[in-house]
Amino acid sequence: MTEPTSTKPGIAAAIVVQDHRVLMVQRRIAEGELSWQFPAGEIEAGESPEAAAVRETAEEVGLTVKATRLLGERVHPKTGRQMSYAACEVLSGTATVVDTEELAELAWVTHEQIAEFVPYGLFEPVQQYLDEVLAPEERD
Repeated sequence: MTEPTSTKPGIAAAIVVQDHRVLMVQRRIAEGELSWQFPAGEIEAGESPEAAAVRETAEEVGLTVKATRLLGERVHPKTGRQMSYAACEVLSGTATVVDTEELAELAWVTHEQIAEFVPYGLFEPVQQYLDEVLAPEERD
């Protein structure tokens, strides 16, 4: 595994799927090309990536979620930050922009819309997971 280029804490992202859509948020300040992304934030000392993803989702969009599995980890090619991606299911709440300082808006994105929101493509394990859970039923 490649070493992170930064000594900053890792980032955990929550891949939240509900009603055949994935939750994406738009940051007020884009990180380079990254405008739309998953709810995410720094992993705190002693916190697992899954716990950080759950906490960040509550802080940013007000949803109570449960991490179901870690989809993968990598050094992000655009930010150089260590990233962890956790699949999450909604337990309660309605997604709204809670952290108005960080977020401009949110969207529930269909499988077909992902490329519009993330034109440079998703981390392969995340894309594979979304292909499985969001793809139309009639797929072979």
